[in-house]
Amino acid sequence: MVDRRHDLRRDQRCALSEWVLDGNVLKLRADDAEIVPTADQVYSSVVENTPAWPDLESGMSGDASRLSFSRYPVEVIAIVSDNEDGGLPLVSFEARTQSGNTFSVNQSILDIGHLVADSTWYPIGPASLDALCELIESSEVNSAGEVETLRGLLNLKAAAADGETVIDRTSSDQQSALRFVRRYRDAPAGINATLYPYQTDGWHWLRFILREQVGGLLADEMGLGKTLQVISAIRDPGGDDHLSRVLVVAPGSLLENWRRELEKFAPDLHVHKHQGSRRTGRPADLEGFDAVITSYDTVIRDLSLLNMVSWSVVILDEAQNIKSPEALRTRSVKRLTRGAGLAMTGTPVENRLLDLWSIMDFALPGYLGRIDDFLSAYENDVDAAERLEPLISPLMLRRLVSEVAQDLPERIDIPEIIELSEQEAQEYERIRQLIYEEYGKAASLVSLTKLRQFCAHPLLLPDHDQDHLSAEFTKFYRLMEILEEIILSGEKAIIFTSYTLMADMIASQVQQRFGVFSACLDGRTPIDGRQPLIDQYSAVTGAAVLVLNPKAGGSGLNITAATHVIHYNLEWNPALEDQASARAHRRGQTKPVMVRRLICEGTVEEVVEDRVQRKRQISNAAIVGIKGSDEEYADLVAALERSPIMR
Repeated sequence: MVDRRHDLRRDQRCALSEWVLDGNVLKLRADDAEIVPTADQVYSSVVENTPAWPDLESGMSGDASRLSFSRYPVEVIAIVSDNEDGGLPLVSFEARTQSGNTFSVNQSILDIGHLVADSTWYPIGPASLDALCELIESSEVNSAGEVETLRGLLNLKAAAADGETVIDRTSSDQQSALRFVRRYRDAPAGINATLYPYQTDGWHWLRFILREQVGGLLADEMGLGKTLQVISAIRDPGGDDHLSRVLVVAPGSLLENWRRELEKFAPDLHVHKHQGSRRTGRPADLEGFDAVITSYDTVIRDLSLLNMVSWSVVILDEAQNIKSPEALRTRSVKRLTRGAGLAMTGTPVENRLLDLWSIMDFALPGYLGRIDDFLSAYENDVDAAERLEPLISPLMLRRLVSEVAQDLPERIDIPEIIELSEQEAQEYERIRQLIYEEYGKAASLVSLTKLRQFCAHPLLLPDHDQDHLSAEFTKFYRLMEILEEIILSGEKAIIFTSYTLMADMIASQVQQRFGVFSACLDGRTPIDGRQPLIDQYSAVTGAAVLVLNPKAGGSGLNITAATHVIHYNLEWNPALEDQASARAHRRGQTKPVMVRRLICEGTVEEVVEDRVQRKRQISNAAIVGIKGSDEEYADLVAALERSPIMR
């Protein structure tokens, strides 16, 4: 910047002969010199009558001769506005007089310290001017008024929120982050998938914030493919190569799902699952992978080891797991060394705005200030949320199903692989060994009953040992996580399970945890009472859950109020499952339906899943398999031989 404190030398003063007005600027001009005096020099000459150069009145020419001079300074304010051509916003400047008049000024005024408007000369308050100049310089605003980095924009937004001389007029809705992004190309390289347009936008945004090493929060609603968007950004971040040394932290039950998704969508990435027996004590063993997947609990145990690796980006899946700032897992993941932090969750605010503060404190540490200051500034109400949104909007991208429905198919199938805990896997293996020793190659569908029950919940087994397993079964816990997001969105779900006790457990827990309508529809429900129950469920305003037996709910019922279908335990016959899904996905449904299938990895359910997919590829017929066929027996034997501890 030009030095605003320029002083006139005595030999220069003698050569100066006239005052001229150049736009907003009062200057002194001679044949061989043009100088902009300081505001103090002009003020002392006009107000204090101590001229240090040619008399103002006799030396003025042109428009300058008609000037009046104000004793009272103006305040200059920076205005941050959207760039109509896309990309980062632009900054303009506005001067305000004490009487409330405003006028636009050029950024160059900041270098000068005084200005002319409406034939009046004004000084600019030196204290506010110094602060504004420092802010503009630290925010990386160039001479054309362009904000050159996302960090610079965030700096300006923070100043506006603090009441400094900045006004933020940028858009701040949940998709406004996309306004800052310039498109790279239409599809990510190296990805085995065709992205929907909104997913392509998400990929562009992710690569933008990762390139700027700022971090952010991908908060798309459930079912919109957050994982695929993130994998696309890892595989194609916009340069010549993919990202390496990426750490993905997720709930333990989802690690295998992440591994398979990476393998499916970006098969050339070198991926390692750091968990259980696969854990290493050597940081060099982790540095050779493009992506390492681990759990929140493992981060707590292996924080020192993980911090010996310089991660390019740390990704938190189901980031609501760090909503409590004082929790050990929260404090642990925030200590991870990283170039950038990326959080993923469909529920960025579950109960209070502090949830969002905690997640953003991982994505961009310190941006929202200290926790005590945040709690003082933002109470847990709508007004606080509205004031917070302009600060958050560049760093959070959230699309709802209702907003992108035109890009979605009518039905979205989401198979979700759930990894059992080590203790659960050991117990499954114990039961499997007992059954295998009893039946061997003579396995039948009945012989698999205990294994299928275990995959729903160990409490379904008649001889279960409650103390032998952790208090909450992994699959059931994951179901509650999914339902929490659905319920917070005010939507309805139907859940299919073939076990009466399981249905009762689900309905009871939904009522206890979330306090919304929940009921069971199965063989215990009188036939003439089934449609009235569905009508009652459909009439509920907002979230509700109905748990059905696929046989009772598999035909003759219309449940189009539901937009989420969850198959909690898989059916051996896919026709039964398809008929059940059709209760919501049928004529009369006006919204996309998410059909989610929960599959315990390394168990009988994986064989059922393989079988279902194979049968569907062969035919769309309703009935698959013939009892006694070679293929049927092969599936039964494969199911009995599958083990979660031998994967």
